[in-house]
Amino acid sequence: MEIFDFNTDKFTLVNVIDFALLTFVIYQLYRILRGSLAFNMLAGLLSIYVAWLVVRFFKMPLMEDLLGEFIQVGFLAVLIVFQQEIRKFLLLIGRGALTSENQSIVRFLPWNWKVENKFNTNYEDIVDACEVLSASFTGALIVFPKTSEMKFIGASGEVLDAFISKKLLLSIFNKSSPLHDGAVIIANGKIKAANAVLPISDNPEYQNKYGLRHLSALGITEQTDAIALIVSEEKGTMALAKEGKITENMTKQELIDILTKEFSNEYITQKS
Repeated sequence: MEIFDFNTDKFTLVNVIDFALLTFVIYQLYRILRGSLAFNMLAGLLSIYVAWLVVRFFKMPLMEDLLGEFIQVGFLAVLIVFQQEIRKFLLLIGRGALTSENQSIVRFLPWNWKVENKFNTNYEDIVDACEVLSASFTGALIVFPKTSEMKFIGASGEVLDAFISKKLLLSIFNKSSPLHDGAVIIANGKIKAANAVLPISDNPEYQNKYGLRHLSALGITEQTDAIALIVSEEKGTMALAKEGKITENMTKQELIDILTKEFSNEYITQKS
């Protein structure tokens, strides 16, 4: 069905839907990238493309050829520069994929949906343990994944699948414990793994500012949608990392409020 007719071009309902979908995709990409180092890189790539259009319009062959070389390898550059963001994007898409055991397309039909709480996690016990650790200047790193249990990360340490308790967390991060150096992964209301090895952030802005524990928290939140809670061994303070950024000197109540807000929202799942 035609809606508008601009000169000889036909503007149809399909065009409207196409434009709306494109706008939605661009907005979602903006939400993922905003405030990150990748956003600045994307702005730089777009600036090169706009500059190429300008020099092409004014017929400046030398600059057009030079910038054209960047445009020709633009797709490869995007894959290299945004590999972490692409990985994160694919992780989000893969949530609820049809490859899970005992899954069928029928289970994903609307009448098989139900709403339930995403996690049932005792954040107060977790933050209480972190408060005790911070008072004794004992370092700790706890990761809360959103869309995945991060089994590939947990496998780098000791798989536990244990119920959360303050005493257990204090035991894990005790300086004499063989598990205290790595990260604890908490998902679906359980401690899934301890002493896990996390990727290190290579953001030059943080390289000389933070130690290994903080850089690990930054690294995992850059590459996934997880949130990381850090207790500083040097300062005895608590911090929270999200989307490749750290908020330092947080109080117990602030941490509980943020974790509850991030993970206690309702979501749609399939009926058993």
